[in-house]
Amino acid sequence: MRNTFGNLFALTTFGESHGPAIGGVVDGMPAGIDIDVDFIQSELNRRRPGQSKLTTSRNEADQVELLSGVFEGKSTGTPIGFVVRNANQHSKDYDNMRGLFRPSHADYTYYNKYGLRDHRGGGRSSARITLARVVGGALAKLALRQMGVTISAYVSQVGDIALEKDYRLYDLSNTENNDVRCPDEEQAERMAQLILETKNAGDTIGGVVTCVIKGCPVGVGEPEFDKLHARLGYAMLSINAAKGFEIGDGFDLVGHKGSEVNDVFVSDEGQVSTLTNHSGGIQGGISNGQDIFFRVAFKPVATVLMEQDTIEVDGTPTTFAARGRHDSCVVPRAVPIVEAMAAMVLMDNLAMAGTRIDNDGE
Repeated sequence: MRNTFGNLFALTTFGESHGPAIGGVVDGMPAGIDIDVDFIQSELNRRRPGQSKLTTSRNEADQVELLSGVFEGKSTGTPIGFVVRNANQHSKDYDNMRGLFRPSHADYTYYNKYGLRDHRGGGRSSARITLARVVGGALAKLALRQMGVTISAYVSQVGDIALEKDYRLYDLSNTENNDVRCPDEEQAERMAQLILETKNAGDTIGGVVTCVIKGCPVGVGEPEFDKLHARLGYAMLSINAAKGFEIGDGFDLVGHKGSEVNDVFVSDEGQVSTLTNHSGGIQGGISNGQDIFFRVAFKPVATVLMEQDTIEVDGTPTTFAARGRHDSCVVPRAVPIVEAMAAMVLMDNLAMAGTRIDNDGE
């Protein structure tokens, strides 16, 4: 298994959902960055279970412990090791799944690839592993903050309830004002009601997270296989339940002619910009200085609390009903994960370009 994301700024993770702990090592963090542990913890709190009635009731504090790479509040430039202890596993909830393959889960593929699997919450395939990504992303955000780069994601769709695609229509500072993490309070209420109705029925529903990156300098990304939007797509599609990625106006562009959606360049006192941003801030795989924005589609969670047909490991037909504590919709908790992955992609690309980041923001 490849458990490392990134090249020069890299995160290696370890752990299972029902093991003693989950953690990781971040390589490539620049020296001298102020390490705000409270900020890192606040990012984990946005992802953690049990934060609202919309999420799984698994009660985990998700308290991060930094083990290395930090001295007197600053990064030393050496690997930053961290760990988060698991404390509220209910492994017995999964006993009835030991000998069967759950529909749309990784049970069958893991079993065939490795010859065995951890049936307790999915083991390594569990979305709980994403907390390590949030820690890595929080560290990347702390470095990017000194460059004036900000990353803001929000829930833009749940089921058939969707916001307008133009993120500029919304005040993204309102995103954390509700449990759905949607900047439109009226639509957030409708989304929350839909999630609760779905949860009460024992079912699940999908949605979309939109992410906006501001302040990214011109020239980030490579022109061939490491195009910036390709790296972003690779990162986003590595998140559990992610099934779609769209940069800029994406699929909507196919219904237009080039003359309608070309981003025309203009210069104002030597400052180059574009009149529109259909490209999503990336052209030829390289950032052009405009806002980078993209959308990530998440499927309905595969675990539904109703009886389903499936087969046992030996191929015998059977039925089962999942037990335990599960999310009916992952998108509210996916928001900080999307931001984290975007932050690590930017940090890795900046490192490959030899960009220096220090306390002066240069």
